[in-house]
Amino acid sequence: MMPNPRGTLTPHRNLSELTWLRVGGPADYLFQPADPEDLQDFMRQLPPEVEVFAMGVGSNLIVRDGGLRAVVIRLGRGFNTIEISGGEVTAGAAALDAHVARRAADAGLDLTFLRTIPGSIGGAVRMNAGCYGIYTADHFVRAQAVTRDGALITLTLQDLNFKYRDSDLPDGAVIINATFAPPAGDPAVLHAAMEEQLAKRDATQPTKDRSAGSTFRNPAGFSSTGRADDVHDLKAWKVIEDAGMKGAMRGAAQMSSKHANFLINTGGATAADLEGLGEEVRKKVYDSSGITLVWEIMRIGEK
Repeated sequence: MMPNPRGTLTPHRNLSELTWLRVGGPADYLFQPADPEDLQDFMRQLPPEVEVFAMGVGSNLIVRDGGLRAVVIRLGRGFNTIEISGGEVTAGAAALDAHVARRAADAGLDLTFLRTIPGSIGGAVRMNAGCYGIYTADHFVRAQAVTRDGALITLTLQDLNFKYRDSDLPDGAVIINATFAPPAGDPAVLHAAMEEQLAKRDATQPTKDRSAGSTFRNPAGFSSTGRADDVHDLKAWKVIEDAGMKGAMRGAAQMSSKHANFLINTGGATAADLEGLGEEVRKKVYDSSGITLVWEIMRIGEK
């Protein structure tokens, strides 16, 4: 028996409409909780053998064509507030990274690295999102999460043990908010810096295409884009280009001809097309350089 929450519980919900790549089959259920207490009650009552998957805005995700045998939890209204007090920024997990960056800048606080990251704060914490050599972990103070058994817990820097594009978030836990302590800055300067970042992004990345952001992690194990010591030798896009896979296609899936580390759906691609092309890229890069690329895009569900 499924719980009867106050929020919206939808069976057999097609997830393709909820991901940036617009692919994937249905989840057994999609749950959109009304508020944190509703989420806690739901998790407590949900049979323990049922898997849960916390989904943000679907910006870094391939859902496979067979769908997902789980309850997908997607936070919305009630989880997107942004509060600023005493030099700290507390944002709901559903708040968009870009919105948080702008609100922080208005208050003279520098979270500008978030401005060009597509996604929400929950995903930024889960994946230790970063840009311009700065990571979520660098300004992170704490997060609140609901565990699989419905408990509300506070997670510290030590608990999450952030790594490059990863963290030790407990299995089945759903982040509901996060607090950051960014450095101070002049609002006008911060906003100008973000405009410059956006212009640079639009000039170098296929922002008008249907993508999921960076496909693979940088083999160097860090992001140095925009830093004074920025080098390209171990950038994912560089080793993909060197392997001759920039612009490569499988069905309607393509490695962008504008930025080789962006996997795009040119129209009508399946999840199998996209993942298959990604695996082909990994093989060609390994064959040409001995480097094993690691997926940055999460891939979930059944083929």
